[in-house]
Amino acid sequence: MKLTILGSSGSVGAPTNPASGYLVTVDNSPALLVDIGPGVLGSLQRFHDPCDAHVVFSHLHADHCLDFPSLMVWRRYHPHSPAKGRNLCFGPSGTLSHLGPLSADSPGEVDDMSDTFAFAPWRAGEAHIIDRLSVVPFEAVHPVEAYCLRITEHTSRKTIAYSGDTGWTDQLVECARDADVFLCEATWCAGEGDFPPDMHLTGAEAGRAARLAGAKRLIIVHIPPWGDEEATLAAARAEYDGPIEVGRPGQVIEF
Repeated sequence: MKLTILGSSGSVGAPTNPASGYLVTVDNSPALLVDIGPGVLGSLQRFHDPCDAHVVFSHLHADHCLDFPSLMVWRRYHPHSPAKGRNLCFGPSGTLSHLGPLSADSPGEVDDMSDTFAFAPWRAGEAHIIDRLSVVPFEAVHPVEAYCLRITEHTSRKTIAYSGDTGWTDQLVECARDADVFLCEATWCAGEGDFPPDMHLTGAEAGRAARLAGAKRLIIVHIPPWGDEEATLAAARAEYDGPIEVGRPGQVIEF
């Protein structure tokens, strides 16, 4: 099982780091693309064929989904290697109505993407089988319908937990329970400021979630370009004494 960080910048892209996008690959199976924010499609081309990946969305804020219309262009109109068939797509219930107008030909139309993706909405707490992976969505705390995602490879039982965007919730801890790798957002960094409630996590909360879940490795993501990475790490380390780092674009984790 391999995890490639395509982009991990928080809320907006950074000069050398796209917004949210993560690639999960296993042998003899299409890849799984988890979120596809601005700049992620370009990064994806360095590592994997964009036509050979299922797509899942944690939620539909722009920094997690805005390269999807470009992926549709690639899959449909690439002059040499368009998609040969359909892949799966899972996301919040409004995924088609939210993203469909962005790739439709005319105002007022909705592209149902059924020629290149088979879409189904998440059902919280239920395992969704995607080839050799199972993905279980857990309800997140965010201003829009949003999910934390637990991704498990069937044979090895290796697990990646991904917070998506969320405020503190016990569901996050359950999602990350005993995970081999825990990708956790820390948008509020060291927690110094007057932040809106029920939206994002601090570094300390990311560390606390990893500790309570018994996660084996914590990778902090979704730090905005203006955020203080070292202060965020310090806050997380005060709560969690396991391996911890900031996720970098192009980073590949095999386990």
